[in-house]
Amino acid sequence: MNILVLGSGGREHTLAWKISQSFNCTQVFVAPGNAGTNFIAENVDIQVNDFEAIGLFAVENEIDLIVVGPEDPLVNGIRDYFEASEALKKIKIVGPGKKGAQLEGSKDFSKSFMQKYGIPTAEAKTFTSNTLEEGFTYLENCAMPIVLKADGLAAGKGVVIAETIEEAKDTLRSMLIDKQFGEASSKVLIEQFLEGIELSVFVLTDGKDYIVLPEAKDYKRIGEGDTGLNTGGMGAVSPVKFADEAFMKKVEDTIIKPTVDGLAKENIDYKGFIFIGLMNVAGNPYVIEYNVRMGDPETQAVIPRIQSDIVDMLDAAATGQLHDYKLEIGNFTVAGVVLVSGGYPGSYEKGKSIQGLADITETLVIHAGTKQEDYEVLTDGGRVLTVLGRGSDLEEALKSAYTAVKAISWDGMYYRKDIGKDILSARIV
Repeated sequence: MNILVLGSGGREHTLAWKISQSFNCTQVFVAPGNAGTNFIAENVDIQVNDFEAIGLFAVENEIDLIVVGPEDPLVNGIRDYFEASEALKKIKIVGPGKKGAQLEGSKDFSKSFMQKYGIPTAEAKTFTSNTLEEGFTYLENCAMPIVLKADGLAAGKGVVIAETIEEAKDTLRSMLIDKQFGEASSKVLIEQFLEGIELSVFVLTDGKDYIVLPEAKDYKRIGEGDTGLNTGGMGAVSPVKFADEAFMKKVEDTIIKPTVDGLAKENIDYKGFIFIGLMNVAGNPYVIEYNVRMGDPETQAVIPRIQSDIVDMLDAAATGQLHDYKLEIGNFTVAGVVLVSGGYPGSYEKGKSIQGLADITETLVIHAGTKQEDYEVLTDGGRVLTVLGRGSDLEEALKSAYTAVKAISWDGMYYRKDIGKDILSARIV
């Protein structure tokens, strides 16, 4: 098959890397891609929301399967666009339509969905600018800290944890009245704060059947010890120690099955990934959020553990044949350390020359914010690279990753030195 991967980050590089290894892949394209994808696929200068250009390219290059990496084109309806066209509707797509993408595109929709189908989640209520005063009253009866979430997509920045009632009221006003996150915060969820350990669970479904991919734990804060500003993710590990068979059975029985069944009951023909952000609260799983695609940097730790053919898996999901697919998971650990530009997640400079990549031969380096000029690889974003280590256990995987990290450098490079250390020190059990 000719396969097109949409996106330009580490998630897309990882997917393209794995897809390119399949005997069932004739050629893989990545739009728009990065310097890393350029080595294993053909980059295409098309942006992920330019549906017309994507459609023309797909026809001209006889694309059989499209794998949508980021959430934006899914929420904006790329599947709907293809299905409405006689010339495009036969092209298989991994990713839900606009209706299903509301699971990520609208926090209000996803919370209502969870409540309707009895899926364990934090208590929450939604408010608008017209109900601001009601929101203030609601906050006065809430325990602190409290979580405020912009309803729509806000580039991962639409969530605020308020420690005091005053901070919560100020944040609610800023979101609803001052449009802190633009139209994304025209509705705001006030949500109960859950105390526990986070976990990411990934499911691929064809609308009827599903497979559960390896779980992962990511590290969102910029500073060591989980301090400082939230980022897109500073590292990830898979598997996760506390996600044993008993815990994952609870996840499957109380969350995954009701989610897939609920989508079917809503007449949502969902073919794609469901990323379930969980909180382990005293041994019980609660859903923090849904995403309608794979996560980043979790994909970098999860996909290398899949030993079976990923193209067969993706094709089975797109064609409703997942019941025939046998997922094989490697019995080893993967740890990913993200290297970022100095100043990230705030302002940062681009165009820094990356040194040392050619010296790394034993470890997989995944590109995100990179570009190639002549024979030089330059930084082109906040999160630049993910260095992956593999080992028989977490300690060995981390040692492999951090050894490779020391070989890479550019002006202002920063990374966390404590990825996975909380698990090793037994603070997570």
